[in-house]
Amino acid sequence: MELMLAVILGFMIIAAIYAIHAKDLLSAIIAQGFVGYGLVICFLLLRAPDIALVQIVVETITLIFMVAVVLDSTRKELDVQVDRKQYRIAGLSVLFMLVLLFYFNRIIAPLDGFGEHSMRMAEAYAEGAGQTGAINLVAGVLWDFRGYDTLGEAVVLFAAAIGVVTIFRLTGKN
Repeated sequence: MELMLAVILGFMIIAAIYAIHAKDLLSAIIAQGFVGYGLVICFLLLRAPDIALVQIVVETITLIFMVAVVLDSTRKELDVQVDRKQYRIAGLSVLFMLVLLFYFNRIIAPLDGFGEHSMRMAEAYAEGAGQTGAINLVAGVLWDFRGYDTLGEAVVLFAAAIGVVTIFRLTGKN
């Protein structure tokens, strides 16, 4: 699974770099969509389907808005001269990112390995499930311990659905 995540993250980085340097704005938006949908796949691989659902809905609405704006306006960027200062800034940015990656690896080294679980939170959830009276542990945790979080996710999905309906009604009236 770590290899699949690394490959997907590599494609996401390539798509993000392409989106930054694309001359055609529509292709830049599509490349940015690859980044968002790649994140959905990462969430699914990490077994977070609730976050993946929210991401896919928000990403779809964002792409609809951005494509609509680009199609109503010009599709090409103006030609801009690139000087040496921009290359130096890009090089320093890459160096800074590598330094952060090095420190990130040092910081996460003492954590549990990927896929290994410490029972720190799981024991509290398992003991608390008896307090909720729920037969299903997952439902008890979602509705009693994470109720506001679940409500927030439902509100985001509802708002995204209303946004899509509004967009389609506006284009239908024209």
